[in-house]
Amino acid sequence: MTTLDRITVDEEAASPPLTAVLDSAHVGDIEGALGRISIGDNDRPRTAKVRLATMLAIIGPGLIVMVGDNDAGGVATYVQAGQNYGYSLLWILLLLIPVLIVNQEMVVRLGAVTGVGHARLINERFGRGWGWFSVGDLFLLNFLTLVTEFIGVTMAADYIGLPRQVVVPFAAVALIAIMTTGSFRRWERAMLVFVAVTLLQIPMLLMCHPDPQRAAKSLVIPGVSGGVTSDAVLLVIAIVGTTVAPWQLFFQQSNVVDKRITPRFIGYERADTTLGAFVVVIGAAALMMTGDWAARATDSRGHFVDAGALAHLLGQSNTTLGSVFAIVLLDASIVGAAAVTLATSYAFGDVFGHNHSLHRSFADAKPFYLSYTGMVAVAAAIVLIPGAPLGLITTGVQALAGLLLPSATVFLLLLCNDREVLGPWVNRPWLNVVAGLIVGVLLLLSGILMTTTVFPELDIISIVDNLAVALACCAAVVFAVVRWSGRRWPKQPVSSAFILADRATWRMPPLALLEPVRWSAGTRLGMLALRGYLLLGAILLAVKAVQLGSA
Repeated sequence: MTTLDRITVDEEAASPPLTAVLDSAHVGDIEGALGRISIGDNDRPRTAKVRLATMLAIIGPGLIVMVGDNDAGGVATYVQAGQNYGYSLLWILLLLIPVLIVNQEMVVRLGAVTGVGHARLINERFGRGWGWFSVGDLFLLNFLTLVTEFIGVTMAADYIGLPRQVVVPFAAVALIAIMTTGSFRRWERAMLVFVAVTLLQIPMLLMCHPDPQRAAKSLVIPGVSGGVTSDAVLLVIAIVGTTVAPWQLFFQQSNVVDKRITPRFIGYERADTTLGAFVVVIGAAALMMTGDWAARATDSRGHFVDAGALAHLLGQSNTTLGSVFAIVLLDASIVGAAAVTLATSYAFGDVFGHNHSLHRSFADAKPFYLSYTGMVAVAAAIVLIPGAPLGLITTGVQALAGLLLPSATVFLLLLCNDREVLGPWVNRPWLNVVAGLIVGVLLLLSGILMTTTVFPELDIISIVDNLAVALACCAAVVFAVVRWSGRRWPKQPVSSAFILADRATWRMPPLALLEPVRWSAGTRLGMLALRGYLLLGAILLAVKAVQLGSA
């Protein structure tokens, strides 16, 4: 080998590998709300102090996405469970902790390793047809969810005694102002302030005189107060749907990318996500027990109306308690609105190739900020329209979320088993088994929700047994699809840099350099069946919405 040849090889090995990062603002120092990590700071000693400082700098995406999931719809669902069924449904929350952690841990890896958002990966790996099908549904669902967040704002305003015509525009302006600062750090600090306000759930719970022994028993012993009924089954599905939402996948992956988290910090982001999962479940439990107290104090068991009415019930027994609940509802609505809308703007930038980073100023990312501003302004205006079908929108959001969640999780599983995308970070076999079971359960719940939404006269109990039989088949099919769609490690890597890179530094190459996805016949059949289910469900929901609107 000549001297020139050796220099060329050395330069190639020393140069950083090409990555798929689209927006240059997604590369650089990690500037978190509670700390900063320099991009060139690779040799810091691993002392307890350094680890704590690193954790504080990384914390944010996981905590925000989880707390944002306890939004206005979540608050309403949890207090409904408490008012109608007491503590008896607390066990569901305990089961949801591993579901939350498994789902969100997968998007953490995707974000840190690939450097691009969830929408972009689906679009590039599975084709524009699947990309638009998935992202188009997401845009619609997120917008309707945003409307429900402003409905929560109006309920809180009504209880406090402030005119909604003032509070709703003020909340919309605040959401836009928080997002358009041109600084990721300032945005994250503002969001963590709202996250801290959720801690009011603790004194709120204490004012409700909780029964720790009854709560502990309900957490570990499954049951339903009054027996299993159709209403109880629907509420269980609503709890799962409001706790595990499709927008979470898109938000956290893009937020991890925007925060510039790389594979070497995946462990810290996993801890952030796990912390968020426990925070959201503790908050949900506090809301359930608050709903139970409202029922006991006012003799209103089984007569839930909405979150605003429950605030008035709490106020009858304790004025301070009612006010604290209204603040919690308002805060939940703001956090949920910010996260859901930002998830949509991230996906918008992914699909259309625009700059989409909170590190950028308004002038540098106009489409990104304008899409966010437009969604917030239109959703706020809809809530203020006299006679707007707000109840229909709330029902539609729950049904549409139930319809889309299984498909979103299937795409997530396929991406996490694609070796071209994740290389050494692909799912372990045991994780695929757990995730496949989760998808099977979600498909079962989605089917029940869709059936009862379109045909409310059906007796759920009579069909649950038949649908449950299909659960094992669904889980087996999902596992088979994921198993046979797994990609082999490329025999001829793009460059020697990928051979030398270890797991902590491996990044996905540019998407154009990846081998295309080749589905087996079984995988293609399964995905076509999934598409057919989504199309049929969307048509049935649209017909049902027209019928309800006409009525």
